[in-house]
Amino acid sequence: MSQPPGPAHEPAYPGTPYPGPPYPGAATPPPEYPVASAPPPQYPGGPAPQYPGTGTAGTTAGHPPQYPGAAAPPPYPGGEGPAPQYPGSTYPGAPGPGGPGAQYPGTQYPGTAAGSPAPPQYPGAPGADPRFGGQPQPAPAPFVPRPAVAPDDLHYRHQGSRVHVAGHQRGADATAIGQLATQIPGALVSLAVVSALALGLFGTVVGWLVVVAWVASGALVFHRPTELRFARHALRLRTPLAEERARLEPIWREVTARAGIEANTYELMVENSDDLNAVAVAGHVVGVTTYSLNRIPSSNLAAVLAHELGHHTGGHAWAGLLGYWYSLPGRLAWAFTRGMARIALAVAGVFSAAATGLLILFMGMFVIAGFLVAWYITIPLVVAPYLLAWAGRLGELRADQQAAALGFAPEMAEVLHHFQAEEDAAKAAAAGQGKKLQEPTGLARLLSTHPDNYTRLRALEPYLQLPR
Repeated sequence: MSQPPGPAHEPAYPGTPYPGPPYPGAATPPPEYPVASAPPPQYPGGPAPQYPGTGTAGTTAGHPPQYPGAAAPPPYPGGEGPAPQYPGSTYPGAPGPGGPGAQYPGTQYPGTAAGSPAPPQYPGAPGADPRFGGQPQPAPAPFVPRPAVAPDDLHYRHQGSRVHVAGHQRGADATAIGQLATQIPGALVSLAVVSALALGLFGTVVGWLVVVAWVASGALVFHRPTELRFARHALRLRTPLAEERARLEPIWREVTARAGIEANTYELMVENSDDLNAVAVAGHVVGVTTYSLNRIPSSNLAAVLAHELGHHTGGHAWAGLLGYWYSLPGRLAWAFTRGMARIALAVAGVFSAAATGLLILFMGMFVIAGFLVAWYITIPLVVAPYLLAWAGRLGELRADQQAAALGFAPEMAEVLHHFQAEEDAAKAAAAGQGKKLQEPTGLARLLSTHPDNYTRLRALEPYLQLPR
């Protein structure tokens, strides 16, 4: 806090009758400590600290105390006396040893006793503060508590034993084949869009090369480096930390051993999320959330990983991504067409209602003509979302059965009960606030890619050997 300059009074050191050093440019020099004709400065809360090699008052022959290893500091700006010295330090540009300096009243450095020649240390730091003559030390890292790890209750019955390895590490069941078949109309539309753009922009030769390259690009679904980049940038997955891998890999090896799958066939990754979830990506990636990794028991985590392994061995993951990739240009073209139609309707509405009606009539006739001329393309395109959702629900049930066949039926049921408990808690919280969660309509249920929890629990009952 700054003070206005004044010739009459200068600021005093706290708790002492003596004034402090003058402002820059003042004519009166600062007093030397101690002054023989006046009492020594009073230190707040107690007597002055004693310094090694000095008299009872902390001084020798009218000179201020010398700190061990200190050199004389430069004077105050505009004053005649030097600046105060700190133990074991030298001001930059100090001319040499000796010279009086002012003491800071009552200052004690953390971790040092009065009279100690050692330079002050940072509390808890391994080295000295670089301002006091020590070597520069990095600042201590902020304390981050480690997440509590759930209990390891998995029975590692295959640990250290030789297991049978299946001849095929992945395949394609009826669900995967159905997904690919459903995506064929969208892929044909995408092929037409890519061909039209490539031939129109690049000519015949280069255009066909672009079309062939797009068709061949589907093989990248099985290219591990491309998969990892896709998982990192599109799905926000990351490589596990050492402590995460130490927990995850033994569970994964037990799951793959029961399935006869080489553990190294797939890549384990982690998603920073508070949800209980996991994901099977393309041909080689299995991702798990930090909540699943740290908060649920190892047996339940094994059931979740076995479920995702079922998606891989059944071909659901690569078939879904392959169909998505080949239908992407067609869906982008459809989104562009809808956007242009909205803009045209908005522009027509500015002029007159008649123009809007004529535009709607023209669009309707165009759609009807498309259904009549190319019904084998348009009808599957309209039905495809519902078929894909149905195939997704069937794939979830098949993956649950895969986990149950590996001996994780009770643990899979526990995970599903957890999902249902979360849904019930959300409904209860909404009811407590006077709200009501909107239940999915019949059409929304048809477009859902996951069956409800009770449907999945009923499908697991044959594996649970429940009494009837």
